[in-house]
Amino acid sequence: MKELLRSTDPSVIAFAQALLQGEGIDCFEMDVNMSVLEGGIGILPRRLMVREADYQRSAVVMVDNGLEPSS
Repeated sequence: MKELLRSTDPSVIAFAQALLQGEGIDCFEMDVNMSVLEGGIGILPRRLMVREADYQRSAVVMVDNGLEPSS
């Protein structure tokens, strides 16, 4: 798995997931339950992971839709 996106904004993560699912690319959201530790104030980022084989195609989808993938 490779990190595609890191964000503290849940709507950005949801948008990216919808884009990837529309292209048939499997993704996995990590750090979803960290809000319990932070108290729900949104300071800890969530990560969106994809398979290494899908990373390049996923990054193109992100850029085409105005999102900057993680390096």
